[in-house]
Amino acid sequence: MDTPGNQVFYVSTLGNDEWSGKLADPTANGTDGPFATITRARDVIRESKRHGGLTGSVTVYIRGGRYPISEPITFAPEDSAPATYVAYPGEEPIIDGGVHITGWHVTYLGGREVWAAPLLGTAAGMGRFRQLFVNGKRCQRSRLPKDDYFRMADVPGTSVDVLGFGGSDTFRCSPGDVLPWRNITDMDVVVPHYWVTERMPVTSFDPDTNTVVCSRKSFFSLKDDTPGEWARYWVENIFEALSEPGEWYWDRDEGQVYYLPRPDERIEDIEAYAPRTEQLLKLTGQHEEGRHIEFLRFEGLTFEHGGWSQPPSHYERWGVPDNVEYGTAPQAAFDVPGAIQMVGARYCTIEDCRIRHVGLYGVGLGDGCSGIRLVGNEICDLGAGGINLGNKDALPPLSKQTGNNVITDNHLYDGGHVFHEGVGILALHTFGNQIAHNHIHDFFYSGISCGWEWAYRDSISKDNVIEKNYIHHLGKGFLSDMGGIYTLGVQPGTVLRGNVIHDVSRRTYGGWAIYPDEGSSHILIEYNICYDTQSTSFFQHYGRENIVRNNIFAFGGEAQVGHGRMYGRPGGYRVKLEEPRKAFLFERNIVITDGQPIFQGGSGAPLERCGFASDLNLFWDVSGKGITSVNLTPGSQGGTAPVFGWEEWRQLGQDRHSIIADPQFRDLAHRDFTLRPGSPAEEIGFQPIDTSDVGPRPKGQRDD
Repeated sequence: MDTPGNQVFYVSTLGNDEWSGKLADPTANGTDGPFATITRARDVIRESKRHGGLTGSVTVYIRGGRYPISEPITFAPEDSAPATYVAYPGEEPIIDGGVHITGWHVTYLGGREVWAAPLLGTAAGMGRFRQLFVNGKRCQRSRLPKDDYFRMADVPGTSVDVLGFGGSDTFRCSPGDVLPWRNITDMDVVVPHYWVTERMPVTSFDPDTNTVVCSRKSFFSLKDDTPGEWARYWVENIFEALSEPGEWYWDRDEGQVYYLPRPDERIEDIEAYAPRTEQLLKLTGQHEEGRHIEFLRFEGLTFEHGGWSQPPSHYERWGVPDNVEYGTAPQAAFDVPGAIQMVGARYCTIEDCRIRHVGLYGVGLGDGCSGIRLVGNEICDLGAGGINLGNKDALPPLSKQTGNNVITDNHLYDGGHVFHEGVGILALHTFGNQIAHNHIHDFFYSGISCGWEWAYRDSISKDNVIEKNYIHHLGKGFLSDMGGIYTLGVQPGTVLRGNVIHDVSRRTYGGWAIYPDEGSSHILIEYNICYDTQSTSFFQHYGRENIVRNNIFAFGGEAQVGHGRMYGRPGGYRVKLEEPRKAFLFERNIVITDGQPIFQGGSGAPLERCGFASDLNLFWDVSGKGITSVNLTPGSQGGTAPVFGWEEWRQLGQDRHSIIADPQFRDLAHRDFTLRPGSPAEEIGFQPIDTSDVGPRPKGQRDD
């Protein structure tokens, strides 16, 4: 496996860090062989570099097996070298951040057989642990109610009619919902509402007044998305609620973990792990001093079993106290780091790896990261989202800016188990990234989120290319206000192209496929196929001068294309309708409906005062009801008719050259949007959309 100019080392579960690391297997007499740990290989390479012995590249082959760690494997600027840490051919090395739980025995709870094992917090390496994985599956902490929600009865000092910031740490429950259970201070109250989940640890419960007090305040007032309703919630980690297969409970004082087995599990075969470290791999440069960590590559490795804790609050910009710990991660859980985290890293690669069974984001690219390649990875079973990159500051100094990274051909799924607002790929304040050919599904919030400055304020977000991603089955009716692709703020040069998005569902509002939110401007949106969303396929809140062309939008549950507002108020500056700007240009699109309206105007953007321009489109209603458009709030626009027929719509100056015709798709019922030869879409200049390379590509077909 050695090549000229390339040094080779080996790591094995049969190895010894006192050996040379130059052999793939131990010698027969046990005097030499591979290293036992990756950190030893790192240190040897570091020393070789320091003494001038590193003249070319280095490859570290890691043999199959499980490598337990009690803290993250870390790399620093002095480890910068063209070094590759790669799985030995045909083998699967697992970097394991969990403690293997043994000593299981049968006990009984309420007449039911329960398995128990000793586990002290110190044994897990953490004060508490909040996740259990059994036989490769995430287990549910015992909770009440099981598949539904309690409803708060009252929140002292708060009006149910007012949505406010700052929230509360106290509420009153309905009688019997919360009881003086065992170890009540180890429980969490979990409140999903709007676009976040509040997670509030319990400090006390007064059964006489049914008052629950928590150690963290909610960020939003404790009310539901539904007007006039207090928040829905569940309570997690209740010993007395351990009743369903796959549930577990850890008694911290007793030092015992309890698990109710699934039907196909046997106690003699149980493989159970509890995380003892939150992060598994950290690459940390000193970018502000110009000392980056560079040229490291990790390939074919599996990283699993990482924990979570609630991050410090980051709410100063909303004008709420910065010395208060809140129960929620902010929108998209942007302050939750990755189980693999890079800061100040350049030209590093993670390729064909597996990151799974973790409590945070899968991978995080923090400040000062550029030229990073995240390619061909499987990232799943996540506490938050898949990949988190960019800066929290809109205009960071040059040394802290993150951009020009490649994120392609990854499979990201099954996320948001702790931080439900986590996103498949979250690109904060960042620029020049290629986010392409990823497969993203089964998150509770958005698939891809790009840009992070509300309204028209300045930021570094620009020139991000989001293309050929396959995004589906998001939201699950759990949170609101989400998109398959969500954008925020001005970001010239950003392109959303060739993505396929479907099955986006919401709690009360906002299950959209493509969602340019507040201030999204100067974005090109083309060659996308979006269908089967609970709200609309395309919705722009407010923004300006976006181009929406040559897309297919079909079967939105409320309408197909929505517009919420025509102007914003960024720092007192208003962009008014009267100024010569358009929110977006909508042309050469195919729009399919099944009786729903085509366009939907918001109360801040009534269609008769439309802030967008639409023409050269093809519309078709499979129900035969006819083409209509509608204002979201009927009758609220000075008595103007809320519903517009086709001719009324055209009299407003819209779609004068558009047509109504069956586009003749190959199999619309099965969502095959291939156009048959001679389709009337040719009349509007529509170009066929090739979906053959949407989603991850085979390794040999990926871009270099």
